[in-house]
Amino acid sequence: MERVPENLDKGAKFTAADFLKAGRERLRLSLVSGSPAALARTIEEPMVNRPGLALTGFFKNFARKRVQTIGNAEYAYLDSLGTETRAARMESLVKKHKAWLFVYTSGHHATARDLQTAAEAGAVVMETPLPTSVFSRLATFLLEQLAAPRTAFYGTMIEVCGIGVLLEGDPGVGKSETALGLIKRGAALVADDLTCLRKDVGSNLLFGSASDSTAGFMEIRGIGLVNLQKMFGVDSVRGEKRVQLVISLRRLEDVKDSVERTGLRRLKRTILGVEVPNAIVPVSEGRDLVNLVETAAQQQKLLASGYDPALDLSGRLKSRADEFEKVKTEGTGKWQARQQKS
Repeated sequence: MERVPENLDKGAKFTAADFLKAGRERLRLSLVSGSPAALARTIEEPMVNRPGLALTGFFKNFARKRVQTIGNAEYAYLDSLGTETRAARMESLVKKHKAWLFVYTSGHHATARDLQTAAEAGAVVMETPLPTSVFSRLATFLLEQLAAPRTAFYGTMIEVCGIGVLLEGDPGVGKSETALGLIKRGAALVADDLTCLRKDVGSNLLFGSASDSTAGFMEIRGIGLVNLQKMFGVDSVRGEKRVQLVISLRRLEDVKDSVERTGLRRLKRTILGVEVPNAIVPVSEGRDLVNLVETAAQQQKLLASGYDPALDLSGRLKSRADEFEKVKTEGTGKWQARQQKS
C-alpha cells in the first residue's frame, strides 16, 4: 500500500518569486525592482498590510513580514511630504524596520529614489493597476492558497456524480482503468496516479488537483499516455476539486475477513488533518469496479444529504421485531386468560 508523506499539517513555504508568478495574471503583478536573491526570500506572513501609520513614523506592532501595499492613501501622504522627508520615511521603513516586499496599487509607481532605497536594502517592489481594495481581496485569497498545507498523494482523483473521489491502491490494481471507464460514462479526471492535495485551513476541507505538467493526461497500461481533453473533450477534465470520498481498492485476499458488509461502521481517512469518508472495495476477477465506484459515490451523496440506508434498514428491522414481540406478548396474555377461565 502506498503511503502519504508525513509532516502533513504544516503550511507550505513560498517565496516572493512564487507570489509574483502566481499573481502575474490574477493580480496583474509586474516586477519593478528585486534581485534574484531578494525574490528567493520566503514570505513568512502570507498577509497584506497597509503601512499607513508606519509611514508617519509610528512603528509599534508594525507587520514588517507581510506584503506592504502602497495604495491611494499611502501614495497621497508620501506625495504631500518634501523630497527629503519622503526619502527618510521610506528608508526607515525599509532599512531600519526591515519591510522588504512592496506592491504599488491603483497604477501608482515608485519614485527613482524609492527604488534605489529598495535595491540597497535588498527589497522587492511590484506594481499592479488594480485598485487597492480589489488587490487586497484577491491577494489575500492567493496568499492563503500558496501557504496552505499540501502534500502529494499516490492515487487517481476523479469527479463522479458531482463529488470528488480519490482512488488509492497498490500499483496495477486498476485505478486508472477504473477512472477511464467512469470518464466514458460522464465522470471527469482531476489527476491521474499522483494527486496534489491542498488543505483549506479556514473551512478545514481538502482539495485535489493535478500538477501543471500532467493535468489532463492518463497512463493506461498497454496503451500508453492518453490526452483526455483531446480524446473526449473539455468536459472530461476538471481543475481543483474537493475530496469528498477516498476509495481504497484492495485485493480480495488481503481484506476478505475485514470488509464491511452492512455499512453500519463508517470508515474515515485522515489526510492533512482532515477526516474524509473512506470505503474499502475488494478487487477480484469479474468485479465491475466502474459500477462499484460509481455506486459508492452515489451512496456518499445520500449520506451527505442525511440519509443512511443502513440505519434505515436497521430501524425497520427493529420496528418489525418490536411489533412481533408485542403481538407475541398480547397473544400469550390472551391464552393465559383463557386457561384461567377454564
